Amino acid sequence: MVSAQTDYVVPTTEYGHPDMQGVWNFASHTPVQRAVQYGNREHFTAEENEENRLQSISAFEARAESHFDGVGGYNSFWYERATIGYDLRTSLITYPLNGRIPDLVEGVHMQIGTLSGDIPSQRPVRFVVGGISKDGPEDRGLSERCIIGFNAGPPFMPSSYNNNVQIIQHRDHVVIMTEMVHDARIVALGAAPQLNDNIRLWSGNSRGYWDGDALVVETKNFNGMTQSFPTSPNGNSYDKFLTERFTRVDDATIEYEFTIDDPGTFTDKITVMVPITKVNGLLYEYACHEGNYGMINMLRGARREELSDIE
Repeated sequence: MVSAQTDYVVPTTEYGHPDMQGVWNFASHTPVQRAVQYGNREHFTAEENEENRLQSISAFEARAESHFDGVGGYNSFWYERATIGYDLRTSLITYPLNGRIPDLVEGVHMQIGTLSGDIPSQRPVRFVVGGISKDGPEDRGLSERCIIGFNAGPPFMPSSYNNNVQIIQHRDHVVIMTEMVHDARIVALGAAPQLNDNIRLWSGNSRGYWDGDALVVETKNFNGMTQSFPTSPNGNSYDKFLTERFTRVDDATIEYEFTIDDPGTFTDKITVMVPITKVNGLLYEYACHEGNYGMINMLRGARREELSDIE
């Protein structure tokens, strides 16, 4: 966990609320899950961290000399090279105590997406990258369709790039706008009425309140068209209840912690902590739909292959 300054005084807005406003970055090199061999150990030793650092450098250099063909051939210049954090944590998951995703409820559906090729399955496609076929746009991952970014959530999780979020505050609302894919959650504060349970949304319905210096956001009413946990190919979000806590611990850092309670998918809750750092810059528009030539070309290419088979 981030160590808060004991004498730090959280700045406030004109409405007297803790000031979380600005652009923030949630990139991290800390593994989501803890490697099994570490058990319940929460931190790497300095020696282990150095070994991990050297392995990362070797992998980066090997990638630089590789020849990628098509999908996945990104220039490494665009990747965010985050650190593992000063406290050398072995996983972003803090609960369960072993730092790993808990067991699944019996019978939970698994659906896997990958850049290396389509994996046949049934609609709806709940993963964000890859596809089950190329019959139509509904067979592609959610990020390929520009519906949900692959790190935007909610909750948001570190990825290779575009790990930025802007927070805007008003007296009765907070706006949480992620760069990927320029998605804004408008969070009503206080005793705002909840949506009817029959109204289901891609990003759920969020309501928030202040708990001391922490902003607490509770989200439910997910539509079930996404997977429950951002990095797990299992289940769906229909029964998910998400609790996020934003706590400003110094001028440059927000401690972002979230808990997923989804009894329809997992046998236990999952809690994750991600340090978020201040960005001295602006959040620019991520015009996903406007530049989504990839979707058109994938489907066009598939139709061309079908014609070639007939000919």
